[in-house]
Amino acid sequence: MPSARVNGVNLAYELHGTGDPLVLIHGAQSDRSIFANLLPDFVDQFQVLVFDQRGSGQSEKPDIEYTMGMIADDTAALMEHIGFSSAHMYGVSMGGMIAQEVAIRYGAAVRSLVLGCTTPGGPHAISLEGEAIQSSHSTAALSAEERGRALAETAFTKGYIDQHPELIPTLIEARKKQPLDPIGFAHRMKAAYRHNTFDRLSQITCPTLVITGKDDALIAWENSQLLAEHIADSELVVLEPAGHVFWVEQPARSREAIRTFLQKQKG
Repeated sequence: MPSARVNGVNLAYELHGTGDPLVLIHGAQSDRSIFANLLPDFVDQFQVLVFDQRGSGQSEKPDIEYTMGMIADDTAALMEHIGFSSAHMYGVSMGGMIAQEVAIRYGAAVRSLVLGCTTPGGPHAISLEGEAIQSSHSTAALSAEERGRALAETAFTKGYIDQHPELIPTLIEARKKQPLDPIGFAHRMKAAYRHNTFDRLSQITCPTLVITGKDDALIAWENSQLLAEHIADSELVVLEPAGHVFWVEQPARSREAIRTFLQKQKG
């Protein structure tokens, strides 16, 4: 597995497929493996970059203050390292926050933008301080059982969990195999809580798809509505029933919306 040293940190990454460059950006307590089931949707038409952000997965986890701008700079530097002068970009949850920062800071480097289940942050947004995110994304010491169950019960709708009884044991087992690094995760969550692009959204000028689940208990769907209202060249797709991990609960509809959007933007 290749890695690159950018901005003083080693980042683990993978490249898949051929075609227009596409960067996938994961959320707060996940890593590049979250996109394993999505890669087949894109590798036939895109060269896809997936990577572990600082503080996650197999990348370095420095014990310093993280900011969303810092991780956006890491992303742009990694793109440059592998030869992506510009790319389509798809970020989910915290990854969507990072993608906003990349589009604002490095406008020409982002051909188009997909913002999944995310928020602009700031006082106009519905905050991340709710009970759901406090339980599933707590930086306290939790067992794999506690963390896996909390994530399932807040990231998915009850109906989906009832239909898929294997979900909670699967998430618990995944967390047993790869525990969260407490230092890196704490710094990442602090960065997420401080995220605020609301007053800068007009600086995003590339075509943008904002997509989310109507039943998202972690990042309320109204935050996606805010993004779409303040990014000029944007469209909004709200899927229901679907929670935070909308691409799992509504795979066909989310795949169709994202692929159709990206195909329209291909050079």
